[in-house]
Amino acid sequence: MEMKDIKTLIKLVTESDITEFELEQDEERIFIKRGSQEVIQVAASAYAPMPQPVASPVVAPLAPTAPAAAVADGYERIPSPIVGTFYAAPSPESPPYVKVGDVVEAGQTLCIVEAMKLMNEIEAEFKCKVVEIVKANAEPVEYGDVLFVVEKI
Repeated sequence: MEMKDIKTLIKLVTESDITEFELEQDEERIFIKRGSQEVIQVAASAYAPMPQPVASPVVAPLAPTAPAAAVADGYERIPSPIVGTFYAAPSPESPPYVKVGDVVEAGQTLCIVEAMKLMNEIEAEFKCKVVEIVKANAEPVEYGDVLFVVEKI
């Protein structure tokens, strides 16, 4: 299934009262689920047949939902809200969005996580100072992986 078809399905689900949608064609499986936080999930496996019964599919939420997590050391962890690839800059020639020591405002872009050819900007939810950038540029990330350690200001 092509990306434009998946986008069309997502649009149809979000514009209707449907809370779950599942489609299986040949070796592809699409599952879209809307929860109380309007989270949309898409799972597709076009490269290998899926085992029967279906084990946990690869899930790539398209709407960021994971808030920063506080830890005992006083720092906040900013996790990846989706499965994808971490990018520190908008392009290979550009400087990174943030560096260690930078103070960022709420709503400022920290990085991009690419998922299924969609570039998802990850923004700061609050004013903070970047203490550590945990992931390397172009490194794969899982849902919930820590991307940044920050100090809330």
